[in-house]
Amino acid sequence: MKPRLRSPDDRQAALLEQLRLLMRGETTEGRVLRTLRREVLGLTQTAYAELAGVSRRTLSDIERDAGNASMASLDRVFRPLGLRVGLLPRQPELLAELVEGGAL
Repeated sequence: MKPRLRSPDDRQAALLEQLRLLMRGETTEGRVLRTLRREVLGLTQTAYAELAGVSRRTLSDIERDAGNASMASLDRVFRPLGLRVGLLPRQPELLAELVEGGAL
């Protein structure tokens, strides 16, 4: 896979867009990870798994939203993207209130 060169601003915009989709429930954590790995970083599963310190199989399972990955594994795969796994309210109203209240 040939990496597409993106500016830091483009990478940040892509990251924020994926997070918005996730927070609106329009995508999954696995799809976010796959999109950012491929389109922002331009890395293969093998290269990204090595970078994150997980097996390629674990990365593949997470990207397919399959299996039952541990919180530690999820944290490891999202860390290279500058993200961490955490808790967010499921109700859209509470999530909006949290974001609007400046808690993030």
